[in-house]
Amino acid sequence: MRKKLIETSLPLEAINAASAREKSIRHGHPSTLHLYWSRKPLATARAILFAQLVDDPSSRPEEFPTTEEQDAERARLHELMSRLVVWENSADKALMDQARAEIRRSNGGNIPAVVDPFAGGGSIPLEAQRLGCRAEASDLNPLAVLINKALIDIPPRFRGGVPVHPGIADQHGYQGAEGLAEDIRYYGEAMRDEAERRIGHLYPKVKAPGGTEHTVIAWKWARTVTSPNPANPIEVPLVNSWWLSKKKGKEAWVRATVRDGHVHYEVVHDANGPKGSDDGTISRGNAIAVGDETPIDIKYIRSEAQVGRLSAHLIAVVAEDRWGRLYVSPTDEHSDAAHVERPADVPNQLIPTRNHDVDRLPMYGMPTWADAFTNRQLVALTTFSDLVGEMHKRVLSDALASGLNEGESLEAGGTGARAYADAIATYLALGVSRMTDYSNSLTSWNSSRDGLRNLFSRQAIPMVWDFAEANPFSSSSGNFLGQVKWIAEVVERLPAGGVGQTRHQSADARDYSGLVVSTDPPYYDNIGYSDLSDFFYVWLRRCLQGIHPSLVSTMLTPKAEELVANPYRHGGKDDAAKFFIDGFNTVFHRIRRGANPDVPMTVYYAYKQQDNGEDGKTSTGWHTLLDGLIGAGWEVTATWPVRSERSGRMLSVGTNALASSIVLACRPRPDDAPTTTQRAFVQRMKAELPEALRTLMQGDIAPVDLAQAAIGPGIAVFSRYARVRSASGKDIGTREALELINRTLDEVLGEQESDFDPDTRFAVRWYRQYGWRPETSGIADQLARTTQTSIAELERGGIFVTAGGKGRLLSISELDTEWNPSEDSRLSIWEATLRLAACMQSSGTEKVGELVAQLPASIPLSAIKELGFLLFHEAERKGDGEDAQALNALVTSWGDVALKAKQYVPILTGTQSELDI
Repeated sequence: MRKKLIETSLPLEAINAASAREKSIRHGHPSTLHLYWSRKPLATARAILFAQLVDDPSSRPEEFPTTEEQDAERARLHELMSRLVVWENSADKALMDQARAEIRRSNGGNIPAVVDPFAGGGSIPLEAQRLGCRAEASDLNPLAVLINKALIDIPPRFRGGVPVHPGIADQHGYQGAEGLAEDIRYYGEAMRDEAERRIGHLYPKVKAPGGTEHTVIAWKWARTVTSPNPANPIEVPLVNSWWLSKKKGKEAWVRATVRDGHVHYEVVHDANGPKGSDDGTISRGNAIAVGDETPIDIKYIRSEAQVGRLSAHLIAVVAEDRWGRLYVSPTDEHSDAAHVERPADVPNQLIPTRNHDVDRLPMYGMPTWADAFTNRQLVALTTFSDLVGEMHKRVLSDALASGLNEGESLEAGGTGARAYADAIATYLALGVSRMTDYSNSLTSWNSSRDGLRNLFSRQAIPMVWDFAEANPFSSSSGNFLGQVKWIAEVVERLPAGGVGQTRHQSADARDYSGLVVSTDPPYYDNIGYSDLSDFFYVWLRRCLQGIHPSLVSTMLTPKAEELVANPYRHGGKDDAAKFFIDGFNTVFHRIRRGANPDVPMTVYYAYKQQDNGEDGKTSTGWHTLLDGLIGAGWEVTATWPVRSERSGRMLSVGTNALASSIVLACRPRPDDAPTTTQRAFVQRMKAELPEALRTLMQGDIAPVDLAQAAIGPGIAVFSRYARVRSASGKDIGTREALELINRTLDEVLGEQESDFDPDTRFAVRWYRQYGWRPETSGIADQLARTTQTSIAELERGGIFVTAGGKGRLLSISELDTEWNPSEDSRLSIWEATLRLAACMQSSGTEKVGELVAQLPASIPLSAIKELGFLLFHEAERKGDGEDAQALNALVTSWGDVALKAKQYVPILTGTQSELDI
């Protein structure tokens, strides 16, 4: 069985850099199709799939017989992957063809089919399709299923099709899903125009002080509660902050005054607004009344809310202006425009009261999902929802008129006019659903950015006291047409190639025969996907009951089968944990029986800071995942830390730099796997870890990621055994195994010092024991003798100083001085590494490259990189974040340094003639 690239090495820094950059990419990015939680970056998913499907050079000795040839081929594949993960290269046909050719070469001329049984936001199936695989996605959550249909299922059915709307001039030149996107825009605009014709009068323009009229972006409201002071029972506005804009030169805030028993609101345009505790009336739940400053307890507010006695005041109007935002004091006209009757046919499904992700709503008098919206918002959303059905009829008529046969429905697998109308309606419904994230009574106003802040800016539904009501007919964030345009931009850039299949199915029920599995399963108890999804689902169901009847057949998303350790559903923590573990084991047992045996499975785990306790032990989620996989008969062959932050930004004093996800590569463990003892397990690790670490360190991995990546070779040894028994005869679990792996890693890294010169061996041992602090010269002399050097030689080497009977190492910052390596008569690996790290901090890659080119041949460049890893590990253990950051920066820039150094080699003599980086 051939080992795959993912089981040996990855260009992690390139993958992580591209993944981090994706956060700033918006237009056309699939994440903007519709919100979903914990969606994996496309760069990560694409790279992991490629490395999962492509052979490691060591598994093809007939082509790459030597270690040097294997390293060179890995470097070539890494370079290809580094280009593959760049967002702008997503539509580079030549590059994608090259990637597909590599996949075919490693799989007998074929490209395997890939499935993600927990498809979620769709990153993995989409990238599988982009790489030429038949992509299958399944999920229990209807929202996830719709998103995946929109990404991988619908576009290939109508690939290369022309728009069907009337008046289209150009009937040619449409590639991929461009025609589909064009129709989404056209019918979305028609839908918006019809909605405005019906309910536009509910959204009047506002008059500026000069008399000019402006389109409103949002109305700023404050919930109110009657003051408990019987002598002054005014309606008290509950406001977190009175500020509307804090932009310099454009400051605006609301002044509230009490007159005749009523609160009046005026927008003030200056920078002298309230500060500190004077800003707002409510903080951490407790409020204070404007005017007489009566304290109002949160319990009183909740009790009033639950009997329906909270109201709302309009406190400001935000409008469009040529120079930005215009803030206007509220008027009776605008307040009255919002006071409309509640529609009869709104989503009245009850919200779960025992899930902390959503329980704020029932706690504050909003027991149903419809209660999270104002009446005017409900009128708008029911109007837009109804128009989805009307647009469906119109698209069907236009499609038939354009010459398409009617055919079967989309749900039945059709590709004709009826299926096309279903497809357009699906995207329009996603537009309505997307709008609800901005059009609800929990959307806030961001005074720093002068814009709306959507509800799901985090993975829960918070209570918002002063909310912003968006105008669906403006041209700013929250408007309906904007949602449609975001979706159309995504669709026109989708690969729309090959076959994509999406199923509404539980992971423990689907068939895995012959499929490659890459998946991002639920994270134990981290996110309540189904409860949060209900916010969107109730509106999608209203839009799509006639189009996806089986998918939206239930009143709310399925809960009982959702694979999450949720105590309120399963009678407590213990039963919830058992439900999760049993379900997890069932899924991965089923995958093991059917999945493609030639390709490892990859599984993502969302590593969190709290997954490492103060005692260094891992928490429930991480070891539960490993226990589940190993218990289901899997052998973990690699672990890779992937992040959506650059590794350099993850380091700070007092925090350990954990990846945002760990990706595990897994193979089925043989049924006749042996048992072993704890002692034999540790010995086996010590035998295998050095070579595994060498491969990791010679690859493109940051020192900050080494400890997590090294879990892979260690847990691979552990998981290849059916059982590992301690001296007492008890089976050890993954929690104990991880502790042994970390301990062994420390020992193996420590043993690397034997490869270094005497001065470096001394410095490593001194730093490990004493850091930069001084100790007696006697201790220094004794350590120097054991490492075959002397204090005089260390001082001559420029790395150690003595004074007053004590000695110490010179720190990185102290070695940030002018230095010419070619003139250094006693240069050690230690001095070269620290000086280069100091130079990287002060002068950057260009200067470091120049210095590297001047290093004598007696200083192996691979040894500098190796020492960088070792010293980073020691600095992290000491909590020395500044030195760890300097060393991490040097090693992670090694590839760039090599390129710069090669530019200087031809003009230098007596230096490194061949860069072994």
